[in-house]
Amino acid sequence: MRVVWIVAMLFGVLTFLQGQNTIIIKDSDLQGGQTYTWTNDYIYLLDGFVYLEAGGVLYIEPGTVIKGLEIPSSNDLASALIITRGAQIYAEGTPNAPIVFTAELDDPNDPDDLSPTDRGLWGGVIILGKGRITDQTPEKGIEGLPADELRARYGGSDDSDNSGILRYVSIRHGGAELAPGNEINGLTLGAVGSGTTIEYVEVIANQDDGIELFGGTVNLKYAVVAFCGDDSFDYDTGWRGKGQFWLSLQGFDAGDNGGEHDGAKPDDNEPTSNPIIFNATYIGCGVGSPAKNEHALLMRDGTAGTYANSIFTDFANYALQVEDRANGLDSYQRLELGQLQIRNNLWWQFGEGDQPNCGENGIFNATDDAEDPNCQSLVDSFQVWQNLITDPLLTSISRTTNGQFDPRALPTGPAYSTPMATYPADPFFTPVMFKGAFCSQGVWIQGWTALAQYGLLDPNIPFNDTQSCESVTATTEATPAQPYFVQLHNTPNPTNTHTTFHFTLPYLARTTLKLYDAHGQCVQVILPTTQLKAGTYQFNSSISHLPAGTYFYTLEVNGHRYTRQLIKR
Repeated sequence: MRVVWIVAMLFGVLTFLQGQNTIIIKDSDLQGGQTYTWTNDYIYLLDGFVYLEAGGVLYIEPGTVIKGLEIPSSNDLASALIITRGAQIYAEGTPNAPIVFTAELDDPNDPDDLSPTDRGLWGGVIILGKGRITDQTPEKGIEGLPADELRARYGGSDDSDNSGILRYVSIRHGGAELAPGNEINGLTLGAVGSGTTIEYVEVIANQDDGIELFGGTVNLKYAVVAFCGDDSFDYDTGWRGKGQFWLSLQGFDAGDNGGEHDGAKPDDNEPTSNPIIFNATYIGCGVGSPAKNEHALLMRDGTAGTYANSIFTDFANYALQVEDRANGLDSYQRLELGQLQIRNNLWWQFGEGDQPNCGENGIFNATDDAEDPNCQSLVDSFQVWQNLITDPLLTSISRTTNGQFDPRALPTGPAYSTPMATYPADPFFTPVMFKGAFCSQGVWIQGWTALAQYGLLDPNIPFNDTQSCESVTATTEATPAQPYFVQLHNTPNPTNTHTTFHFTLPYLARTTLKLYDAHGQCVQVILPTTQLKAGTYQFNSSISHLPAGTYFYTLEVNGHRYTRQLIKR
């Protein structure tokens, strides 16, 4: 039977705080096998480690605020919400009414009471599942919780396990230090299965990592981590999920790797971490930052996986390290075997240099005991997989509450005009025509995030979840060795009435030609998807009906795109 706990005498202690009824939640207030609903007319105050045990279900209404006590009344060292194995959480906010987890001191109605650098004021949110982990044991205790707590264990054999839904959820100011060097992540996902839905999730101002995944197969879409004290996105011990549209924005004062990614323990254990991640935008602490901010990506412990169609910029030190150890299986071998693919990404502005090498002025960082100290295989794969060191032309990077942060790449830049990696034929992925986490028509972080509410994000940018952005059809993956010598141009250019598009194909290919406006919206299909033989082609097109301005035409050949500019007078 579903129990709605809105009567204070049945559910903890009722107080009055900041003009709204507040219910204090202790561990004993949530029991396994029961169903609870937290409603948005109360503030819920977590007092210590609060576990929802197996069989329990927690529903949280849109617009609900949950706070963590900085100093619990119990012997617990922090306050946190833990969804244990076999329990479920359904926290489904909306763009206009997000669910907010935050510190006791935070008034979500006052955007100025806490800053993006106020970290470690409570614990965080932990979800534990029954998926496989690749560790020395098939299950273990999650970091940040007492080692002898049986309810804190995660792992199993059910990769499709369902722990519920997080949607439009913002987790703020967490990561309390339990002991020196031992903090809680903002959102911890231990062996969470693919039956769980996590999308539109923010972690901001966490003292430790933003989001960390330990094994399992949960997927993560529309995720933002900002101003955290350690790594932004961290995965370990066999995470094999999918990710798309991720943003990392690191503060000038603190932060380490954009992504710290480990495979297995021990390194040759199987299945290793092997996620597929498309359309990330990782912005570091800034060149000249005093923060550690060592790498945009750090690949270790034999991890496999894919990063594609992404943007990495403004890190204080290096772009990338792929661990190359003197003995045993490592991530570098995965790279050489094609099991670790870093492809069709844009890289720009790193404190250590701007050259694709491991030497002087290089963006790569070789492992201390590397078998390949010049990282030649990394250099080669970087080029083969069509990565580019070039300015992605992000609209505006700002780390202050001046309303000037705008992470969209300009449609006139390389995020739209350089070759794209083909999207997997998987309904999870939204195939789009741009690199990075946002299209030119808007951002999915507007309104519901602390980035927006604290005044960092430009308030004039519209909300856009990329579903209304121009997308492409996923095609069969092509090998990087296939030659793509495609010639493309149009005449006359500029023009005001008609133009002719010319291109040459060196092989049989599925081909599409489209015209886009400066906002990335398709305004004309010149050639629908057609199988064309090798040869030279031309297509006449009338553009007299279009307003004057700058346009872009894109030729897609077997999933690879070539873009040129057209000026309409």
